[in-house]
Amino acid sequence: MMPVLTAIILATFVGYIGAWYTGALEGNFALLLFLATVVTGAYWMAERFIFLPKRQKELADQIAEKQARQASLAKMGIQQTNSLESEVAPEAREQILRQPWWLDWTAGLFPVIIVVFLLRSFLFEPFKIPSGSMYPTLWVGDLILVNKFHYGVRLPVINTKLTEGTPVQRGDVMVFRYPPKPSLDYIKRVVGVPGDEVSYLNKKLTINGKPLSKEAQPEFFEQDSMRYIKQFQEKTGEKTHNILNDDERPAFINGADDFAFKKNCTYTVEGVTCKVPEGMYFMMGDNRDNSLDSRYWGFVPDKNIVGRAFFVWMNFGHISRIGAFD
Repeated sequence: MMPVLTAIILATFVGYIGAWYTGALEGNFALLLFLATVVTGAYWMAERFIFLPKRQKELADQIAEKQARQASLAKMGIQQTNSLESEVAPEAREQILRQPWWLDWTAGLFPVIIVVFLLRSFLFEPFKIPSGSMYPTLWVGDLILVNKFHYGVRLPVINTKLTEGTPVQRGDVMVFRYPPKPSLDYIKRVVGVPGDEVSYLNKKLTINGKPLSKEAQPEFFEQDSMRYIKQFQEKTGEKTHNILNDDERPAFINGADDFAFKKNCTYTVEGVTCKVPEGMYFMMGDNRDNSLDSRYWGFVPDKNIVGRAFFVWMNFGHISRIGAFD
């Protein structure tokens, strides 16, 4: 019964992963990892308190049976030259105590899965940068770490906040659940916090009526388009970072979606001005003219926050990318 049930469970996991990989369904890795932790944990508990004691009892019964037989033979005056240990050979002991395959592939994996689950859910989660929307800060192929507890500890899967952490600051590079499709994770820079008035007009950023400083830097060679793009240094909040502006792209926002609190935004040929609602944030990519961000799909609710990105731990095409960033 248990081998068949386990085979069905493992086949379901493999099928889900395969369908996700091929695009047949929309996957949720956090949910998958949580379910894997629960299932393997249940098997581990069953192994610890049911199946292992049962195998140990079977071995003990065999030893007791051999002891009884030896005692019976001794009463009849028959002495055995073999010791008890030689009668219950090490190979036989190992065979009796060995986990069956269905426990090896469930309970045996639980310690690894629970460690990964705890690390990923409450401490640090790895992500890969898929696009150039955060050039020049983050490049395509950067493998980054995200601090999951910086903004407060949250329950995995449902993302409910348990503790208050450091308040979100302007200039933070933040990973969040994409509001139009929360199963996707996005990464952008925080430009506006609740109550801010954010204006991006004629490619100049203004927060609460104060234009942000913008100093010209050497042009940036964007590998995606194989051309040089104007680069500037900007200070958002306490963070100084570089941004890109493409002279070939217009200033107006073309094709903004309908989103919650869109009435807080005013769109003109010069750009957009938005008043950030309570409990929400205005996000922008550092590659200002090549980023789908809050200008297009709206504000990010606090409940969608995943964590603060802070470190590139690998880029196989550019090893020099490894290090912290602002």
